[in-house]
Amino acid sequence: MATYISFLRYTQQGITSIKQAPGRIDAARKAYKALGAELKALYLVMGRYDIVALVEAPDDTVAAKAALALASKGNVSSETSRAFSEEEFRNIVGELP
Repeated sequence: MATYISFLRYTQQGITSIKQAPGRIDAARKAYKALGAELKALYLVMGRYDIVALVEAPDDTVAAKAALALASKGNVSSETSRAFSEEEFRNIVGELP
């Protein structure tokens, strides 16, 4: 499975209903699972973003579906990046000409 890091920001709707966030996290886990992905970890952070989520998915298409499904609820906006493990990094570098 590939790893993805999602950087999330609350929308006005999301922050206004922040007390419902724990339930939304549970619903997101179920939605990700139904798509074949897994929400591995979620962190409340301070700074540019409000939440950082670590997600595993079999491919970019599933990761995109999961991100779009989450954003479609209107509570967060997101920016998602593919993350490569140290082992993957070493393999990529090792295959360079």
